[in-house]
Amino acid sequence: MMSTRALGLGPSLRKAAFSPKILRNSLVLRNAVQRRSIQTVKMPESKTMEILNRQRLRRPSSPHFTIYQPQLTWLGSIFNRVTGAALGVVLYGFSIGYLFAPESFSSAHVIETVAGLPDAIKYFGKFALALPATFHTFNGIRHLVWDTGKWLSLEGCYRSGYAVLAATGISTLALVFYY
Repeated sequence: MMSTRALGLGPSLRKAAFSPKILRNSLVLRNAVQRRSIQTVKMPESKTMEILNRQRLRRPSSPHFTIYQPQLTWLGSIFNRVTGAALGVVLYGFSIGYLFAPESFSSAHVIETVAGLPDAIKYFGKFALALPATFHTFNGIRHLVWDTGKWLSLEGCYRSGYAVLAATGISTLALVFYY
C-alpha cells in the first residue's frame, strides 16, 4: 500500500478495481501505456552546491530564540551541556599535556606555577573551574532523581532547578574563597 501511495497510483487502482471488466481491461492497458517521465540532467558538483545554497537562502530560519521566553529548564539544559563539554576539554587537555610533557604537568610544578600567580588570577581560575564542576555535578544529581520518576511535574522541575542554582552558587563561593 505504501508503494502505491508513494507513486500516486491509489486512485487509478481503485478506479480500475471497481469498474466493469470491459472498462477495467481498457483502463489497465491505458495506464500501462501512459507513463510519467522525469528528465534528469547531470551537473557538476559545484553547480549542485550553488543551487542548494540558493535554496537554503530562501528558506525561513527558525525563530526559536527570538520568539520564546527563556525558561529555566532549557537554559539549565544548555548550560549543563556547555559545562560538561568544558570540563571534558579541560580534562583531556590536561591529560594530553601530561602525556607529552610530564615534567611540566606534574603536581609539584603545577602548584609552584599557581603559587606564583597574582591573587586575582587565582580566584578567577578557581571560579572558572568550580562553577562548571559544581553546576554539572548538582544538575547530574537532579537528572538522576528524574530517572527515578520524582520531581517530573512542572513545579518539581522549577523547584529542583532553583535548588541546583542555589547549591551551585553556595558551593562555588565556598570552593573559591575557603579552599
